Amino acid sequence: MKSIVSEKGQVTIPKPLRDSLAIGPGTELEFEEEHGKLVARRVSKRDPLSALVGVLPRMDVDAALEELRGPAWSGELDDTRGNRGR
Repeated sequence: MKSIVSEKGQVTIPKPLRDSLAIGPGTELEFEEEHGKLVARRVSKRDPLSALVGVLPRMDVDAALEELRGPAWSGELDDTRGNRGR
């Protein structure tokens, strides 16, 4: 399939390619050169926060908090119990 570059530098992507790649009006493409070839890729419209999902390894939050803060409070561990106001 061929296409001609216009005076403005615009190129029409042939319809069979647009259809097979689901490129429609408003689709954003990113262009770059790879080994002398022009390559277009669809720009992913991801939420910036969604991009962070999976960056950190999974962890046990309760265990991490206990490591940082010490064990959770319990009456059995509280040696000041019964000494209020003294």
